[in-house]
Amino acid sequence: MTAAFVLQGVSKHYPQFSINDFSLTLPEGQIMGLVGVNGAGKSTLLRLLTGLAAPSSGDIDVLGHRLPDAQVAAKRKIGFAAEDMRLYRGQTLAWHIELVRRIYPEWDSAYAASLLRRFDLRADQSVGGFSHGQRVKALLLLCLARRPQLLLLDEPTTGLDPVARAEVLESLAEVLRDEHRSVLFSSHNTHDVEQLSDSISFMHQGRLLASADKERFIDEWRRVLCVGDVPDTIDPWPELVQRRAAGSQIELKFRRWQDDLPERLAQVGLSVQRIDPMTLEDIFVTTVRAGGRP
Repeated sequence: MTAAFVLQGVSKHYPQFSINDFSLTLPEGQIMGLVGVNGAGKSTLLRLLTGLAAPSSGDIDVLGHRLPDAQVAAKRKIGFAAEDMRLYRGQTLAWHIELVRRIYPEWDSAYAASLLRRFDLRADQSVGGFSHGQRVKALLLLCLARRPQLLLLDEPTTGLDPVARAEVLESLAEVLRDEHRSVLFSSHNTHDVEQLSDSISFMHQGRLLASADKERFIDEWRRVLCVGDVPDTIDPWPELVQRRAAGSQIELKFRRWQDDLPERLAQVGLSVQRIDPMTLEDIFVTTVRAGGRP
């Protein structure tokens, strides 16, 4: 399978922060959600993928180009949008569209007109009069209408109120469903990532903790409530990620759930009261607290 990007053993060192031995592959045509708390290194990783930062060690290949040496060729095929990107408030959206069109010969005017309708934007309106949600949609339009092969989204919904965030996500999901495009969607919001992504990757303190297909990722986790005295003999079980007291019960969290686990718990004296699937947010928090234990 062709890869949109491949990071192999990538490290990037700063005085106060480092990305260490990071390896990750995005298959072509897939939408990957990159989840991490603020400061996890997500923005640094996207800067490495765009060639805005050079790795201290390791290899980065984007759309068949080795970075940073071939970053100019790669950048023409990459679309990048971030929450903190700014538009010229005194200019109209049409002015911004013309500016980007002149820079990028790949600009698709018909597609831009279609996105204007989908995003419910007016080209003749000054962006200074846009709401936060409209500004995010405008940035996405300017990015998407270039027809990039790889789309990098860095926290695009940060700061949006719930209604605006839902509108942006619905509009973006509709567009991405209609396109065969490779996307890396970075966010600390697990709900947003789950809504858009085909696969999920967890990042924390500059390290990749986990990465897998979304459905398999979520399906293999379970939260189990038991009563009884928990023997130390279950601690080495490879499926057990976390245990803690939950009132009069014991809460156990398992990854790579096996159907024989309730029977095994009964054999060590634990009575299973209920078994629940876990949300992506709960899975992320549990993984971080466990230090990425597989």
